[in-house]
Amino acid sequence: MNAEMSGNVAAFEQTVRSSLALAATLGAAEWDRATECPGWTVKDQFAHLVSVEAALLGDPAPEVEVPEFDHVRNDFGRFLEAGVHARRAVPGPQVAAELADVLERRLVQLADQDPDAPATLPNGKEGTYALFMRFRAMDCWTHEQDVRRAVGRPGNLDAPAAGCFWAILSKGLPLVVARKAGAEPGQSVLFRITGPVEHRVAVVVDDGGRGSFAEDVPDAVTAELDLDWEGYVRLTAGRCGPDAVKSQAKGDAELAGRVLANMALTP
Repeated sequence: MNAEMSGNVAAFEQTVRSSLALAATLGAAEWDRATECPGWTVKDQFAHLVSVEAALLGDPAPEVEVPEFDHVRNDFGRFLEAGVHARRAVPGPQVAAELADVLERRLVQLADQDPDAPATLPNGKEGTYALFMRFRAMDCWTHEQDVRRAVGRPGNLDAPAAGCFWAILSKGLPLVVARKAGAEPGQSVLFRITGPVEHRVAVVVDDGGRGSFAEDVPDAVTAELDLDWEGYVRLTAGRCGPDAVKSQAKGDAELAGRVLANMALTP
């Protein structure tokens, strides 16, 4: 196992174990609380983690007919929903116990996994299995944070998997600025993200209308956006709109508003 694979697997394991520790504190009513992930309760979040890792282990897929839920919009969503729906009648603690079992089996499997083996990533692109595990760590951590917000138990925001989240989704910021928010050639946006994870990056739009990260933050930018880390995560994961997070904008307020309104980068 190379360093990249080892780091991503460790991040994956840490966030799943953190989720299991959280599950042990949940009361009966908390398992049924709605989360910011459309259509899913706290228990559904855990069921999702179980079903994905079980599928990666090669466990038989559940035979269940998925109803026409409003939050299921495509075949991939229907596939993910099947594993969740199959466990809707299962008590929350039992779902958590299944996740604990699946985690241990996955760690055994991953110990022998070739990190350079080709793998199809969740974004449809081809990559290595080591990179695939970065996506798994990111996904598990994102759902852990969904649960923590729903039950009012914040924590693990600066976990190793938070670095996976930034590494993957920050790449979409140039797309947000240039295409989704429609910034014009020559315009730029500075993002300042504060603790417990901090980042400071600027996106500039070239003469062809393409956005890219500036090697050095320009002395003057068109717009500046200040967000805390959790707010950034919620926006880029598509969990809420800009009115639900604290932010401050300077410079071109209209451009800043369009950026905030188009931050979502997950399906």
